[in-house]
Amino acid sequence: MADRIVIKSGREKSLRRRHPWVFSGAVAKVQGKPTLGSTVDVVSDKGEFLGRAAYSPHSQIRARVWTFDPAVDIDSDFFKQRIVAAQTARNVLVGQQTNAYRLIAGESDGLPGVTIDRYVDTLVCQLLTAGAMYHQETLFAVLAELYPECTVYERSDVDVRKKEGLPLTTGARVGEAPTQPITITEHGLKLNVDVISGHKTGYYLDQRDARKAIQTYATGKRVLNCFAYTGGFGLYAAAAGAKEVVNVDVSQSALDTSVTNLALNGLEQANVKHVKADVFEQLRTYAEQGETFDVIVLDPPKFVDSKASLNRACRGYKDINRLAAKILAPGGVLLTFSCSGLLSAELFQKVVADACLDANRDLQIVAWTQQSADHPVHIHYPEGWYLKGLILRAID
Repeated sequence: MADRIVIKSGREKSLRRRHPWVFSGAVAKVQGKPTLGSTVDVVSDKGEFLGRAAYSPHSQIRARVWTFDPAVDIDSDFFKQRIVAAQTARNVLVGQQTNAYRLIAGESDGLPGVTIDRYVDTLVCQLLTAGAMYHQETLFAVLAELYPECTVYERSDVDVRKKEGLPLTTGARVGEAPTQPITITEHGLKLNVDVISGHKTGYYLDQRDARKAIQTYATGKRVLNCFAYTGGFGLYAAAAGAKEVVNVDVSQSALDTSVTNLALNGLEQANVKHVKADVFEQLRTYAEQGETFDVIVLDPPKFVDSKASLNRACRGYKDINRLAAKILAPGGVLLTFSCSGLLSAELFQKVVADACLDANRDLQIVAWTQQSADHPVHIHYPEGWYLKGLILRAID
């Protein structure tokens, strides 16, 4: 008999609705001797098959379901079929927009804990769960077969692995590690990406649509790009003919890459400034100086890493949005985002509304934004929707 997890009576509802997570509190007993990441059958207290999952004894999410079909084995063919299906979808979703995109988005592509981003001829993998790590050699072999032209580089250096009892690890798994930044093309613009030590897998591919959207508002305007990283929003604004762009970030190396990206696109003569500073402090300085901007971008890193930190994170989001609202010119546009999955879209809107109230400003929502289409959200896995944004216009 296969190793099994037996679910408590009445706790199988989410599995019947095809949600892929099994929490520790739902487990009645474990039968057999499953090891870290090994495959187990998930069954009801009556022995009914509910799913085939990866076992994670150290995590509150005790198992993550690979498949709800009892006829499917978790082997090389399984991974190949899932990756081919995801690639076929990306061919449609991404089209000619870019040569850098998310190939595998974890649970939403039926591969829990697996993230794969493609940057031209380099596949960057993050294996975030015990099950993903258990099958890593199979996964890398499949990628080598399907993408013989590509290097496969692992960036499993994310703290969430610690919750699974996994060490942090990085390095080339197929081919040689890139020795230079990779130059990608996105909506006709070139950007350098450092897949070895850059944020996430090297770049924020999920904001592609929002970067394009800023061009609607930036022409002839003064633009402030906060948490600029390597200057993506600022680059798009400059390409659209912004009067002035100010990129603010705490990382000098990221700002240096922004300078390089401008040069790659023949925009080195554009009126773009780079300010190395803490964004919270810089926003306060601008407010004290009476500075105003026509377009402001707030694209901070994730403030929420647990439910316990939600209230503190909301204060942070409120603070930066309040300060931004204060320095937004009449008729100006604020693009504000949260990539914190634990912060709902409704709560994010409320926090921004409270920030505008405290700043004594009236703004109207022009549009909602979310992660680009190559970061899909499975209908049975709403946790896959993590990035949300508001485009707001000052009407006072």
